[in-house]
Amino acid sequence: MNEQMVQSMGVGIMIIYFALIILILVSMWKIFTKAGKVGWASIIPIYNIIILLEIIGKPAWWIILYFIPGVNLVFAVWSTNLLSKGFGNSEGFTIGMLFLPFVFYPVLAFGSASYHGPVGGQMASAIPAV
Repeated sequence: MNEQMVQSMGVGIMIIYFALIILILVSMWKIFTKAGKVGWASIIPIYNIIILLEIIGKPAWWIILYFIPGVNLVFAVWSTNLLSKGFGNSEGFTIGMLFLPFVFYPVLAFGSASYHGPVGGQMASAIPAV
């Protein structure tokens, strides 16, 4: 392969990459709007996590957990699951959101799913008191 072909492939890959990023950003904007929050909050770093925590019914101090290496992965997966369940979807949809976000986030955003409320807050109240 010659150098010009490699460069044009690189440009094509960059265009696809940026298109996927824009698709995810637009989808998150719509998901925030569906959940009754302002859409622009989805594009502000750190603030978007705080609003996401509100959407899934978890306290804002959880943001600290997102800055601890290793722990952040666990809580990101957990948050994704709670977001999926907040829109009435199952764990299978959560797995799709984790492994194919460029497919499942737009489905959640532009599909017929509606926001049912924070599942995270309901889970805490379902634990029986001792």
